Amino acid sequence: MKKRVLVAGATGYLGQYLVKELKKRDFWVRVLIRREDQKVMFDEVDDFYLAEITKPESMQGICSGINWVFSTVGITRQKDGLRYMDVDYQGNANLLKQALKEEVEAFQYVSAIQGDKLRHLKIFEAKERFVDELKTASLRHSVARPNGFFSDMGDFLSMAKSGRVYLFGHGNFKLNPVHGADLAEVCVNKMIAEESEFTVGGPDFFTHKELAEEALKAWQKPIKISYLPDWTRRFIIWILRNFTSSKTYGPIEFFLTAMAADNIADSYGTHRLKDFFKMEVQRNF
Repeated sequence: MKKRVLVAGATGYLGQYLVKELKKRDFWVRVLIRREDQKVMFDEVDDFYLAEITKPESMQGICSGINWVFSTVGITRQKDGLRYMDVDYQGNANLLKQALKEEVEAFQYVSAIQGDKLRHLKIFEAKERFVDELKTASLRHSVARPNGFFSDMGDFLSMAKSGRVYLFGHGNFKLNPVHGADLAEVCVNKMIAEESEFTVGGPDFFTHKELAEEALKAWQKPIKISYLPDWTRRFIIWILRNFTSSKTYGPIEFFLTAMAADNIADSYGTHRLKDFFKMEVQRNF
């Protein structure tokens, strides 16, 4: 029998790829949206549910008839006055409560690589609190821990456009960023395989220096990279923590912390970052 799934966070970067991947495999798909005008973002969705994930009274019956739930809900780039704990934890907890009430079989949540080891960061404090709750719930759980998205590597591309990229330290830490389409495919595969926790990265591994070089090459710029002492990275984090709100410093704190360590995930996919950079440059010309 065809599985019926709910995708929460469907309007986001990964969520849109998840919907496409699920429909490609002939799943019945319901998406959670916040506004009526968001319906135009989807072509083949079977059902829409209009609700605010932070308002549990608006979600009664959202999981009715649903077998699996996929949630990519988070406020990494959202700016509407809500805190991480309001959305990343409480919003997902509200959804989990409905899933349990409607006896959903399985619930997959997308956190991030190293999230369980970086709970002291504001952006992970709420995410990992929800992961803890999900793991003790009376349904099958699946926790995805992706590496940085190709779209996140746009920060390197933005710097490179000016002709110079700035790195902290020596630039030798490694990562393997992943394309949203590849990640979505893995998430569905792991749900089918009943895998409870997994990391996902792309097929290519780069040092920060190599990422900077690829970004500069994409703009056809000479290789100009400036290396800043690591104390400046730590000082920026301290300034942001003490003089800005968590909404402002959360994503930057995560990015700057990630810049000071290797982030290596299991390798999947076929999309290449070089091709992504090339397409982004063409789009900006």
